[in-house]
Amino acid sequence: MNRPPSIPAAAPSGRRRLWRVFGPGLGIVWVVFLTDPLVAAWANPRPVPRALAVGAIVAQALVFAWAVFRQRRGGVHPTGIALLVALQAVLVFLACLGAGQEGLVGLVFVSVILHLILRRPLAFIGTLACVLIAVLLPLFVAGWEFDASLAVSIVLASTAVFAFSQLVRRNRELQQAQAEVADLAVAQERARIARDMHDVLGHSLTVIAVKSELAAKLVPLNPDRATAELLDIQTLARSALADVRGAVAGTRAVTRAGELAAARRALDAAGISAELPGAIDVVRPPLRDLFAWSVREGVTNVVRHSGASHVKVTIAADRLEVADDGRGPTAAAESSDVAAGHGLRGLRERASAAGARVTTTRGERGGFRLIVTAATTPEGS
Repeated sequence: MNRPPSIPAAAPSGRRRLWRVFGPGLGIVWVVFLTDPLVAAWANPRPVPRALAVGAIVAQALVFAWAVFRQRRGGVHPTGIALLVALQAVLVFLACLGAGQEGLVGLVFVSVILHLILRRPLAFIGTLACVLIAVLLPLFVAGWEFDASLAVSIVLASTAVFAFSQLVRRNRELQQAQAEVADLAVAQERARIARDMHDVLGHSLTVIAVKSELAAKLVPLNPDRATAELLDIQTLARSALADVRGAVAGTRAVTRAGELAAARRALDAAGISAELPGAIDVVRPPLRDLFAWSVREGVTNVVRHSGASHVKVTIAADRLEVADDGRGPTAAAESSDVAAGHGLRGLRERASAAGARVTTTRGERGGFRLIVTAATTPEGS
């Protein structure tokens, strides 16, 4: 029985969800770092340095907010990255003019922005540069003191943003993988429906066509027999409709006994003598559905294409053969699978899924041979 694969429902973008939940908090947390430099700048008695420092600190917050927004919208252009880093460096310098050493807190923002917009190696190099500036610059500026806490803050902030960025990146990759799985499932379901439609309708419509031709010929000769054929056509049409519904729903099932009985009816209607196996329980369980579909496809091709007068179906535990005495395959069909129709392609797909293989060849005395074997069984056995 064929069942449609489960198709994952489209999930909302994980990246947007993470940014919606944590993005505002990410911005608010870093604003806390601006408190000390802002207080220090406001306390500066000189109006010009105070104004420059306060403006620079506010600008740092705005630039940081813009960087977070741009990262959420898809990233920053490389040229924009260089300008952004240069702008932040200038703002840190201006903040230091009015806030003194407290202005170096802006290096935390620089490091965080680098991790938001740059790839891992460059971001780590930028963080290292910020740490070195925070540690070494106070050694060369009069009145400034060595402060390891700023370097620690830079490292901790960078680590937190790096971890968050990795979470967003992994979530995005997961969403992409889920989308690919969903697309693959849809493609597989379409292929299954197309294969089942061909197998179900190809056989049923072939038998209906043969029986309708026979009924038309019998109308003037044997009206009762013609009526019986027409009633049989009606039954076949209803059965085909039910099969189509089952194929679409994924509940279409086939049996070896049912397909052999249908094969005999189709061959009798086409005037083709048949040798069909009586015992069919010898087939290995993994191959039973495949062999049932193989009987259907093989007999349908005999009726439609072969021009044969006799067909023989042989079934063993792990091998099935349908051989006729008709025209046989063309040279192109013998040398390439490209010439094979949809039915044989679909049968090969079923065989591959069941761990079997399909071989088509010309019989020793002409005609066409369809052989389906388990992958571990020699073709000639």
